[in-house]
Amino acid sequence: MQWPFSRRANALTSSAIREILKVTEQPDMISFAGGLPSAATFPVEAMQVATRKVLGEQAESALQYGPSEGLGKLREWIAKEYSRDGAEVRPSQVLLTTGSQQALDLVAKALIDPGSRVLVETPTYLGALQAFSLFEPEYISVASDEQGLRPETLTPEVIDGARFLYALPNFQNPTGRRLPLSRREALAAIAREHDLPIVEDDPYGDLDYQGERLASLRSLAPKQVIHLGSFSKVLAPGLRLGYVIADDPLIAKLVQIKQAADLHTPSFTQQVIYEIVSQGFLKGHIPGIRALYAERCQAMLAALGQYMPEGVHWNRPEGGMFIWVTLPESLDSTELLTEAIRERVAFVPGAPFYATAPQSNTLRLSFVTVEPARIDEGIQRLGRLVARQLGGTSEHLPLV
Repeated sequence: MQWPFSRRANALTSSAIREILKVTEQPDMISFAGGLPSAATFPVEAMQVATRKVLGEQAESALQYGPSEGLGKLREWIAKEYSRDGAEVRPSQVLLTTGSQQALDLVAKALIDPGSRVLVETPTYLGALQAFSLFEPEYISVASDEQGLRPETLTPEVIDGARFLYALPNFQNPTGRRLPLSRREALAAIAREHDLPIVEDDPYGDLDYQGERLASLRSLAPKQVIHLGSFSKVLAPGLRLGYVIADDPLIAKLVQIKQAADLHTPSFTQQVIYEIVSQGFLKGHIPGIRALYAERCQAMLAALGQYMPEGVHWNRPEGGMFIWVTLPESLDSTELLTEAIRERVAFVPGAPFYATAPQSNTLRLSFVTVEPARIDEGIQRLGRLVARQLGGTSEHLPLV
């Protein structure tokens, strides 16, 4: 049958990352592609205890329909956690979502019309571009450098008519960059002066290797900032639980949109997560995640320094899950990936992360799911490939 897809549906394309992940499932592949938390960090025992307690004491409510806004006591816990840096958050300003990806979808539905101007970083999160693009915005790419978005480029002409600016200030996906405090303050001042909404996507904020958080954009401009958070990186992504923090009028509209999408986020998941976090579990759990990721980040940085040929550059993250690599301009990372997969190593080409003017000589490496010895082996393979494409030679073992 020839299905009568809508114009909007026909415009959709598959996620480049999801397509790559189909290939990387092969057991002998060294994959730096997926932005997946390490399964070694999943709190299996705590989940088992919490699940038994919920089913033993609260099964009726946990297995029943629930409010669209989310579990009241979990919203209260989130509000209390974010009432810091001089900014108070009320439970009424918190909406629980089925992962922060749904939060992106809800915000897009609420704020984007066809042709609406949406400001994004250069590069930016591919999943956000997928969520926003369904509603046909006009993207304006905001200049960035090694420290992230450059606030001084947000001139009145750029801001004029923009529905919002989408930003990931903490260990951005894909670049791993963290926006310095001075830039956060400058960005917040612009938002307040021009009443510019900012969507602050923050799934990685707790993954600072030193455990030193910087002030959130929402704490600096609470009326203008829509804060998105998630339990995926600190507990487990399969739980699919995220949240939005915003002013009451926007939350009310997002609740209406969510009711049309899925009625509410699963009650059982919310109950289990509340049992875990309400007992202070994260305070002891997150430092272990930081330590593991810091070790693997250092292993990859060391391997890049040892095996990459001259002319290849990369950042040195202070936290998070990603390293951003820039190749010489003569190379195309998509073409490089085809060769890399033959050599049983994978990464994500950088071009899909650009809303406009993609840079094909960039790529994203994720290190958190790979043990140090395998990181060394995989980067060695990748370094040999890059050297070969540059027409050079390598002192390391020949390609196999």
